Amino acid sequence: MQNIDEKAIIQRIRELRTRFAGERGKSKFARSLGISPSTYSYYEDDRVPPIETLLAICQITGADLQWLLTGQQSSSAAGFSAGGPTKALLDQIGPIVSEHHEMAEAIAAFVDLLCEKKGIQKELMPSENDAGHRKSGWIPVLGRTAAGIVHCWNEMTLPGSSEAVTKLDELVRQHTGKKIVGTADGPVAVDFELAELSAAVSNIRVSLIRVSGGGQGQVVEFIDCDKIAAVFPDSFALHVDGDSMSPRINDGDIIITSPSVPASDGQLAVAHITDQIGVTCKLIRTTPQGVHLIPINEKYDTKVVPRKNLLWAISVLCHVNL
Repeated sequence: MQNIDEKAIIQRIRELRTRFAGERGKSKFARSLGISPSTYSYYEDDRVPPIETLLAICQITGADLQWLLTGQQSSSAAGFSAGGPTKALLDQIGPIVSEHHEMAEAIAAFVDLLCEKKGIQKELMPSENDAGHRKSGWIPVLGRTAAGIVHCWNEMTLPGSSEAVTKLDELVRQHTGKKIVGTADGPVAVDFELAELSAAVSNIRVSLIRVSGGGQGQVVEFIDCDKIAAVFPDSFALHVDGDSMSPRINDGDIIITSPSVPASDGQLAVAHITDQIGVTCKLIRTTPQGVHLIPINEKYDTKVVPRKNLLWAISVLCHVNL
């Protein structure tokens, strides 16, 4: 009977997890297995998982159970281990796409046809540290401002910029690669005084990309603009409801903001107030006693709230008229 090397099994599990979900993809891999991240970490650190977990690992990665346990793949499953023809194919495709970007779409279309023919439901599970899976320049549209609710931002306080990047990346990874169901385009107007930003968006138009989401009828939106994303990689966008900022920003426009750029007096800002559902876009001015939220449209009155009621406020970088 062949001896089982537990450390080698754990190492092969780690290899499969890395190929499937990336160097920092433990949590995502654990969710795919239907177990908690802490339980999975326990297995990957020093304990061989139970057989049902080993079978689940093979199922989601395509690995051969014999290879996972012994390091030697069965002859009937040569193409489904971490090595063999599968690895050779991946090694061949990678350099081709790197040198000939235009071929990526054709390869993806061919894979889609194969999956459709075989009845395979593809799930997008990219590496957590692989920026290539995030469409370059795609800025997520997270919800609405003024009269609406920020649908995708569940926290009551704004996260730090590094945390925000992680959350936005998760959102993008969840939907990037899905079918594009619609587009629109419009000019960009700068609202935040920064020379680098002004130079990046001078006289350009950007696209609003609508992508089919994970649920039935779900659509997720992104602003496609490499130049803005390069200056503010943690930026996100919000639809504007209402005309309180008209004629500068109109109903239906999209504003782009960033959690790393706090609001400053006299500038356009997105603010979140205690007990307010959603967020509001206004000119902002602060005093020792309160925060003045000032509309541009004279039909509306300035709202003054106690400073303690301001949860957060961040600058509007620019807006897109669609």
